[in-house]
Amino acid sequence: MARYPHMPREAVLKEDMLRSGIAFDGSALTDNLDGEIKPKSYFIFSFDQKPLSELGEAAERRPPEEIALSGGPYELRRTIVSVRVNPDSPYRVALGAGGLRLSLEGREIAEVEFPPMPEYYRHSLANGKTVMETAPTIEWGYLIYLTVLRLCQYFGAKEECRFCDINHNWRQHRKAGRPYTGVKPVEDVLEALDIIDRHDVERHTHAYTLTGGSVTSAVDGLDEADFYGRYAEAIEERFPGRWIGKLVAQALPQKEVRRYKDYGIAIYHPNYEVWDKRLFSIICPGKERYVGREEWHRRILDAAEVFGPRNVIPNFVAGVEMAKPFGFPTIDDAISSTVEGLDFFMSRGVTPRFTTWCPEPTTPLGRDNPGGAPLEYHIRMLEAYADALRRHELDPPPGYGAAGAGKAVFSVSSFMDVL
Repeated sequence: MARYPHMPREAVLKEDMLRSGIAFDGSALTDNLDGEIKPKSYFIFSFDQKPLSELGEAAERRPPEEIALSGGPYELRRTIVSVRVNPDSPYRVALGAGGLRLSLEGREIAEVEFPPMPEYYRHSLANGKTVMETAPTIEWGYLIYLTVLRLCQYFGAKEECRFCDINHNWRQHRKAGRPYTGVKPVEDVLEALDIIDRHDVERHTHAYTLTGGSVTSAVDGLDEADFYGRYAEAIEERFPGRWIGKLVAQALPQKEVRRYKDYGIAIYHPNYEVWDKRLFSIICPGKERYVGREEWHRRILDAAEVFGPRNVIPNFVAGVEMAKPFGFPTIDDAISSTVEGLDFFMSRGVTPRFTTWCPEPTTPLGRDNPGGAPLEYHIRMLEAYADALRRHELDPPPGYGAAGAGKAVFSVSSFMDVL
């Protein structure tokens, strides 16, 4: 904070917690769906820095989905942070005499608020499935996250992205006996959304994201565009205009992308993950094999002709550029490479966004880099991102709620907190 006084303190702390994880005292764990706190839903990846089998009590009594920080010695404005569990983290949440507090190596640094249990989580589908498992909400209730395909067809060491644990996360939840549906039926999704719509009387939910693993052959006899598109079509028919429709999927040819638009999707996220050509082929071998980096980028720009550049928002995973043994040796080199990618897209009106890399231990990059990327990298990345937006005279990307420290709800990186 002292070295980067122009950066919001909230963003510095948030990035360090996202890269380091959070430990929870038993007093700060939830009663799952029987309590007053919204529990962590594991909406797509584990976002934990230990396997489920090593989380101890936190595996049985889940921590909250997110936490809100405020006050403390840094006089923090309200800051929403996604929960990434790490029993070894120097950051610890515990219940004290004055309420929930966050400490760093034993020194209290913030007051903590947990998200309340939403009324729609208290109701089940007719078949007994929970809304939390079918249509969980994140970003303090702003976004409904619909992971309708829990497995990715980029499979095995020669295809899986090296930072991604979607397939392992499915396996560990199934092994633990938790409900974790591989392919969610359209009818279940619609029923869960109906429950949310009826009970979200104050309209806290503003958007939904359709996503899941990549489809390289077929699921339910459908290619990727029609598999995900059928959900969008059904949602928009049942709830026209109720939520902003977003979709995270592969970069598909323009003809197939038009089907997403026709089905009712408003915002398309064809994530490019990492910019550097060499690193893309190493870190994303499946994407390189089936599509290729240059074609992936070409399809992103083609999609901008369908949705409009502002509504095509590809994600990159901030920090994997520095992952050993393949990554850049210096922060300068990593930032320079990533900014090259930002300039490439932003000069064409496309605004990428990013998530802060979580080094999940069952992934190759997480195993070899348990500490993730340096905090300095993350702060400089935030700085470079904000500078790039200004340089290209672009606004914050749509579909993420309010921007600014004390206002942002996007919880898996601080990019909205610094804009």
